[in-house]
Amino acid sequence: MKLKTIEDIKDLKGKKVIVRVDFNTPLTDPDSNGHREVADNTRIREALPTIKYLIEKGARLIIVTHLGRPKGQIVDELSTDPVARELEKLLKTPVKKLDAVTTDTVHNETAEMKDGEIVMLENIRFRKEEEECEEQYTRELASLADVFVNDAFGTAHRRHASTAGLSDYLPSYAGYLMQKEVEALSSVMENPAHPLTMIFGGAKMDDKIGVIKNFIGKADHILVGGGIGNTFLAASGYFMGESLVQADKIELAREIMMECQEYKTKIILPHDLIVASELSDDAETAEVGVEDLINDMKAFDLGKWSTEKFCNMIADSKTVIWNGPVGVFEKKPFQHGTKTIAETIAETDCVSILGGGDTINAISTFDLPTEKFTHISTGGGASLEFLEGKELPGIKPLIAE
Repeated sequence: MKLKTIEDIKDLKGKKVIVRVDFNTPLTDPDSNGHREVADNTRIREALPTIKYLIEKGARLIIVTHLGRPKGQIVDELSTDPVARELEKLLKTPVKKLDAVTTDTVHNETAEMKDGEIVMLENIRFRKEEEECEEQYTRELASLADVFVNDAFGTAHRRHASTAGLSDYLPSYAGYLMQKEVEALSSVMENPAHPLTMIFGGAKMDDKIGVIKNFIGKADHILVGGGIGNTFLAASGYFMGESLVQADKIELAREIMMECQEYKTKIILPHDLIVASELSDDAETAEVGVEDLINDMKAFDLGKWSTEKFCNMIADSKTVIWNGPVGVFEKKPFQHGTKTIAETIAETDCVSILGGGDTINAISTFDLPTEKFTHISTGGGASLEFLEGKELPGIKPLIAE
C-alpha cells in the first residue's frame, strides 16, 4: 500500500498545515499547584520527525490531538496544556497553546502565524461534533488550514472530523509515523517471510478474533496464552478452575481450532500453567499441567514447559507478530512467560511486529531496548483492524492513486 506523504507536498513555505497527531499520553497526578505533566512522552517523540520536517520547510503548524475520553465535555484534567509543554521541551521551540477549538479566537490566532510557528489546539474531543464527524464543524476546522497531514495512526480506525473528515475538504497526506506504521503492517500482510508465528495473549478474544481468522492459512503457527489461552483450553474440554474464561466465546474458539486444522495452520495451546488462588506479588504459586487444575485454582501465566515450547517456535520463525501478554506480568510471580517470550523475540533474527498497549508496557517493564524489535505499533485498535484486513477511514484518503 503506497501513501501520499508529506514529501509529496509541493512548496510548504507559508502554508498552514493541520497536523493530526495521537498525543493521548498518560499524565502524572496533579502537583500542589494542580499542574499535571506527561508521564510517558513516547507518542510525542514518535511524531517529532513529521513536525520537524514541516517546520524546516517553512509551514505554519496547527497541532490537533485528543486526550482521554471527555465525551464532548470540557474536562479540565484532560486539557492538552501538559502535552503542549512537553512538545515545546522536546522541540526546543515555542508551542503556543490555544484554549479553544475552532472559535473566532483560533481563527484570529492562526491567521497571524508566521512561517515555522506552531500552535496546539485544545483537546479536540471537548467538542462532541468531533466524534460525530459533523459536517459543519468539520468544514469549520478545515477552514483553518491549506493542507491536512494525518500522523495519528492510533486513531486511523475512527471516522472522526480530525481523523478522516478533514480529507473531504483539504489535500491530505500521511506523516512519517503513519507511513512507517502502514509500511510495517502491510509487509506482514502482503509478503511475510515464513515461518510466520503469531502470538495472542491478553484477557479477552473480542478484538483479536478478526486478526486470528484473517491469518488462518497464512500463518504457520498461532500461539495463544493468557485469558485467551484459557478460553481455548476450555473449548478443548479442560476444566479451568476459577481462571478467567470467556464462556460466550468457547464455541467460537472451537470453530477457530477446526478451521486452523483445515487450512494447515497449527494453533498451539499451553500444556502447563502457573496457578494460584489469588493475584498478588507474594501469591503462593504452583505449576500444573492443564489437565490437573482443580477447585479454586486460577491460571495467571504459562508454565515453564509451555514457555519453552513457544520460545523454540519463535526462535525458528522469520516473522513474528505479537499482541497481548501471556500472563499477568504486572505481578512478579507471573512474569516469566511474557518476559521470556519478549526476550526470545528480541534475540531472534526475524521481522517482529508488536502491538497493543499491554504488550508495549511489558517491553517497558522488562527494560528491553525497543530497537531489538522491527516495529512496535503505536495504535492498538488500529493495528488490529489493519491486520484484520479492514479498510481504515483515516488511511483510505491517504492512499496514492
